[in-house]
Amino acid sequence: QCLLSGSWRSDTGCRMVVSILGEDGHFSGSYMPGPAASDSEILTSPLEGSQQDAELVPQPTFSFTVRWRLQARTTAFLGQCYVGNNGEETLHALWLLREAAESPAEDWKATR
Repeated sequence: QCLLSGSWRSDTGCRMVVSILGEDGHFSGSYMPGPAASDSEILTSPLEGSQQDAELVPQPTFSFTVRWRLQARTTAFLGQCYVGNNGEETLHALWLLREAAESPAEDWKATR
């Protein structure tokens, strides 16, 4: 059974810690970018999300957002937790980063 509660590290060195996983699947925690980020971005930031009911689905989907501290940006993650034949849990996720735009004319370059 795959549960997000705990500490996770990405291939690029980013770290996510899910500190609270509620019975309803909601969770909170913190996120820290990997070493590829510039020094100004190396701040632990809060995250909030939800996981599909792991009692119903052994490899549940999840989503969470990170509200970056001291920056006008938010990242949304959407993925699934998989359990391998050896019992190891891995997360596969896609993400979108949204920065604040100065005006509607600048909107086109605000999402990565």
